[in-house]
Amino acid sequence: MIRILSIDDIAIFKAIRLEALRTEPAAFASSAEDWEALSDDEWRKRLVEGPVFVAFKRGDPIGIMGLSRQRASKMAHRATLIMVYVRGGERTGGHAKELLEATVAYARKNGIRQLELAVSAENTAARRFYEREGFHEAGRIPGGFIHDSREIDDVIMVRRINDQENVGSHR
Repeated sequence: MIRILSIDDIAIFKAIRLEALRTEPAAFASSAEDWEALSDDEWRKRLVEGPVFVAFKRGDPIGIMGLSRQRASKMAHRATLIMVYVRGGERTGGHAKELLEATVAYARKNGIRQLELAVSAENTAARRFYEREGFHEAGRIPGGFIHDSREIDDVIMVRRINDQENVGSHR
């Protein structure tokens, strides 16, 4: 089951976000320490800045995907996928695809025409998933982030969405 978290779901948000940051530290620009230091008010602010989708299995949060829309009026047709994570033991269950489908449906309904993301150049499984789901590489940021004292490139990926397109049809 996928649902958008509400302001009352701060405990769920904290649990799955911190799990993601602790379990896959090389996959995120933020660290668990960055988020652990946040006040509850800041957690709430981040929860309501854009929709946060969570995948549940038997009531347990197992995945997360956020959407951050551009604020400038001439760029409001664009949004960035953020905080993408599915628990390791659940990655073959289609949860990432379900999260993405829910996010795309929300984006379409809200006038978003283009989804963007940044993914580690070293995260080949994630890059392959995004390619299967219609994203293409639009560029790279050399040394986009540093993990364990190593500079790692960020791969910028883009997917155009519109009403006629079927989710996942770019295979």
